[in-house]
Amino acid sequence: MNETHQHMKEVAAEAARVAHGVREDQLADPTPCTDWDVRTLVNHWVLYTSHGLEHRARREQLPEELTGRDFTADAGWADAYAAQLDKAVGAWADPAVWEGEIDLGFTTMPAAEIASLVVKEMAVHGWDVARSTGQQLTVSDRAGEAVLRVVEEHAEIYRQYDGFAEPVEPPAGATAFERALALSGRDPR
Repeated sequence: MNETHQHMKEVAAEAARVAHGVREDQLADPTPCTDWDVRTLVNHWVLYTSHGLEHRARREQLPEELTGRDFTADAGWADAYAAQLDKAVGAWADPAVWEGEIDLGFTTMPAAEIASLVVKEMAVHGWDVARSTGQQLTVSDRAGEAVLRVVEEHAEIYRQYDGFAEPVEPPAGATAFERALALSGRDPR
């Protein structure tokens, strides 16, 4: 739990930083997620990596009020996202949250696996947002290795549901995070 929680805190801080760098005039720009513009990507990212993360810790489903919301319509969305990330990461500080399974509505999964999947989502979509808005998203080697493990384990399932494109060749000397991006169909170059 502690290592994943440390990665969660690290990636959440980086996600909040990237969110603050998104300008309103960039919200209609394209992203590496070819069917989504920046607004759609940011709304997905905010929903699942902050609200979803907290709701999973509390073993609650996301309410419709959140799933249909355009978070970017609020002028202070990046501040709200950062605050919600802090709240969500705080919800996972309780060791009991990491125990047992979480009902996702369509399946159940171990809590620790859900946490790892959300950290991956936060990092990979954080990179998508950063790339789309002229920023960099940086993760430590250890967090990058954790994200790579998740991508390696779940890549084919994500591809079945169009969450990942076909893998691309990583650059020579790629970091673990760059290899995770390449395996998820993103070109880290």
